[in-house]
Amino acid sequence: MDSSKVDRFVGEQWDSEIVPQLVDYIRIPNKSPMFDADWVKHGYMEDAVSLMERWARTQPIKGMQIEVVRLEGRTPLIYIEIPGDNEDCVLLYGHLDKQPEMTGWADDLGPWKPVIKGDKLYGRGGADDGYALFGSLAAIRALQEQGVPHARCVVLIEACEESGSYDLPYYVDHLAERIGRPSLVVCLDSGCGNYDQLWCTTSLRGMAGGNLKISVLEEGVHSGDASGIVPSSFRILRQLLSRFEDEGSGRIIVDDLHVEIPVERIVQADRAAKVLDKDVYEKFPFLPGMRPMNSQLRELILNRTWRPALSVTGVDGMPPLSSAGNVLRPHTAVKLSLRLPPTLDGERAGRILTDILLRDPPYGAKVEFSLEKSSTGWNAPAMSPWLEQAIDQASRNHFGAPAVYMGEGGTIPFMGMLGEKFPGAQFMITGVLGPHSNAHGPNEFLHIPTGKRVTASVAHVLKEHYEASEKGLTRGVGVAEGEVSFGDHGCC
Repeated sequence: MDSSKVDRFVGEQWDSEIVPQLVDYIRIPNKSPMFDADWVKHGYMEDAVSLMERWARTQPIKGMQIEVVRLEGRTPLIYIEIPGDNEDCVLLYGHLDKQPEMTGWADDLGPWKPVIKGDKLYGRGGADDGYALFGSLAAIRALQEQGVPHARCVVLIEACEESGSYDLPYYVDHLAERIGRPSLVVCLDSGCGNYDQLWCTTSLRGMAGGNLKISVLEEGVHSGDASGIVPSSFRILRQLLSRFEDEGSGRIIVDDLHVEIPVERIVQADRAAKVLDKDVYEKFPFLPGMRPMNSQLRELILNRTWRPALSVTGVDGMPPLSSAGNVLRPHTAVKLSLRLPPTLDGERAGRILTDILLRDPPYGAKVEFSLEKSSTGWNAPAMSPWLEQAIDQASRNHFGAPAVYMGEGGTIPFMGMLGEKFPGAQFMITGVLGPHSNAHGPNEFLHIPTGKRVTASVAHVLKEHYEASEKGLTRGVGVAEGEVSFGDHGCC
């Protein structure tokens, strides 16, 4: 395979077809069901599915079959199957649902307003990860344009990843016989430490979270009259959070929410810290004078990849400053997001969190906690030598620098599912979410050159996978269909 031809073909595809499609996709406010309860009525998810389906059907890929699969009462899923030159299988994954708008966008930008500035395409969802379908098919086309063989490919694009992928287990079970037994999984929904080389994700944190509400009064009362007698709901909130978080350091103080970090992940974090240096924290938009939680770069990486951490992502019961009077409020409610170590069982963590928050309410306050998510993270299996070599060579060919491995702090529920269903499969988890790309936040962007290079790198790995398969290096993976069922478990 001529790598320079791959670069040229992929670059032309991105410039002439993929970027224009992503511009149209960004305009669609297809928020994930958790953020749009009326998603069916609004029809935006259907618009996004139709956009991708139409484009996919225009691609001259030999033998490709495309179907929008719809299980009753669930978000749709795009299923694409491409016959290969042998019977092995690669599963390529992405999603098309989006996070909500978020505030703080620059005056000339917006979540549903695609804007190209230099190498960056701004707007919600392009990098997280609307490009996945386009990049996957472009990589396969790049091989076929040169007559390079590849294994059978299955592309899955789901529509509720940002809500925890609660529909996906049912689709995986429904399509199990058609999917078969993939020996390689390629996921394009992750991040990159910089835009200078290929980054592969070796672990993902889990998450437990939900809505916590503390109520103390039937209605608000004069704060001068009641303070000192009626406990503040906000102070009770602080007490409850301090049961499992040290407010001084941010460390989660419940031992059962920690795990032993594998030695190889510490080594990878150390190497990533040396590659990134201060970019480990300077990629975040700190205010002047702010500093990170730790001065040791490796520890910062381990904090965001292997240690639990709490975020309060929403609040209710507090009036805006402009209308806040001298009133002791009847309740305070917050949305909690507790990131979990990759190997910690999510359901167990959810039970621990619920018990900590609900036991022995201070002052007899009414404390309610609704657990919305309890997802287990993922830790990659040991990487086969052929895949490690393929990823590194792909990075050298298309980025001009060696590949780097690092865990990510977010959650991709699908990885845990596939790790359970296909315990022998290899994983290439990568993405375009690099410094300042700000997924889920304001001013989110896709770095177009990185999108091109990641696409070309996937093509290289697909080629190497076929060659490894022909040598018998990918055999003996997965489990027989039906041995593991996700439908009985509900949300992962």
